[in-house]
Amino acid sequence: MIDPGHKRLSIVRQCELVSISRASFYRQPAGESEENLELMRLIDEAFLEAPWYGARQMARHLRRLGWCIGRKRARRLMRKIGLAPIYQAPKTSAPHPQHKIYPYLLRHLTIERPNQVWCADVTYIPMQRGFLYLVAIMDWASRKVLAWRLSNTMEADFCVAALEEAIATHGKPDIFNTDQGSQFTSFTFTNMLKDAGIRSAWTAAAAGWTTSSSSDCGDRSNTNACSSTLSRRAARPGSGSVAGSATTMPTGRTHRSPAGRPTRSMLSNCKRRNWRRNRTQNSP
Repeated sequence: MIDPGHKRLSIVRQCELVSISRASFYRQPAGESEENLELMRLIDEAFLEAPWYGARQMARHLRRLGWCIGRKRARRLMRKIGLAPIYQAPKTSAPHPQHKIYPYLLRHLTIERPNQVWCADVTYIPMQRGFLYLVAIMDWASRKVLAWRLSNTMEADFCVAALEEAIATHGKPDIFNTDQGSQFTSFTFTNMLKDAGIRSAWTAAAAGWTTSSSSDCGDRSNTNACSSTLSRRAARPGSGSVAGSATTMPTGRTHRSPAGRPTRSMLSNCKRRNWRRNRTQNSP
C-alpha cells in the first residue's frame, strides 16, 4: 500500500492519502516472548487433554505447574492460538412454543402473609465437569426456602417433586409465580397446580435469589457449598422443617479459592494492613 521508493509522493503524503499514521507504517510487530511461547505450548497440550478448560481453569492449571499467570493473560494466549472451551451452555428458562402462557397476577398486589404467593426458579451450579440444575420454591412473604431439588437434566420431574414436597409440608399458596421456562409450563406441573386449586402467574420470579445461590454454590468440586447455602436460606423464622433434596449431600463449606490461593478480598486486606504499617513506621 505504501511505496517507500515512489518518485513523486513522499511517505508522509502517502500515509495521509490512505489515512494512517507514519508510526503505523514504521512499526515492526513484536513477536511473543520465549516465556509466552512456552506457555502457549503448555496451554495447547493441556487443551488436548481437557478441551472444556476456559481461561480461569487454564490459569489454575498453569499455576499448579509453577507458572505465575493470571486469567487475563491465559485468555489472551488462548485467543492467540485460537482455542475456545467446548462445553454445553445451560439454558434454564427456555419457553416451550406449544405451552399455554398465563397472565401476571402480582401487579399492585400487597404480599403480607405466608402462603399468599410462592415463587420458583431454576438455576445451574457449575461442577468440575458439566452442571447440576437447582430448583427452589420460596415463600415471598417470609423469604423462606420451602423445598429444593437437584438434577443433572432439565426435565420437569425434579420441579414437580419439589412442588409436591412443599405442598405436603407447608400447605398450598393462593398464587404460584414462576418464569416461562418449559419445566414450569409443562402439562405435569400446571395440572398439579390446577388440581391443588393454585392460580398460576408467570414472570421472572426468583431470579435474584437463584443468581446469588449460583454464585454461592460455585464450588465446582462438590456440593458442600450448595448444601450450606440452601440450609442457611431455609433455616429462617417460620413454620415447618427444612425441605431438602433427594440427593444426600454432606454439610460444611470452604472459603478457600478454587486454586487454594488467597482470594481478592484477602489480598485487599493485606494491602491495607501493609499501608497502615508503613504509615505508622514513617510517621514522625
